Amino acid sequence: VQLQASGGGLVQAGGSLRLSCAASGRTSRAYTMGWFRQAPGKEREFVAAIRWRRSGDNYADSVKGRFTISRDNAKNTVYLQMNSLKPEDTAVYYCALDLSETGTRYSHAYEYWGQGTQVTVSS
Repeated sequence: VQLQASGGGLVQAGGSLRLSCAASGRTSRAYTMGWFRQAPGKEREFVAAIRWRRSGDNYADSVKGRFTISRDNAKNTVYLQMNSLKPEDTAVYYCALDLSETGTRYSHAYEYWGQGTQVTVSS
């Protein structure tokens, strides 16, 4: 399984960005895709997750109400729409795939990871 993330960039506080992550290769019929982020000097943290066949998304409290995760099943692609961005959202954002459909927020459950895309929010 390969994950290709894109869509990062530089934006002013209050602005928006949309990240994309396309999955290719041999995925299971039902799985979870998630977004994580890591800021300089900090540990990687959960952002959001979505289950591929079932409803119910999962968000970190810090992004709830500002970020929206969605999927395009036909394209095997997950999106992260990020609105009302804050400087503290600055990080490298990683997409990940968990071959089960738990919608988990725990990074150790994810078997595959994308290369990361930088998001920088200026104040």
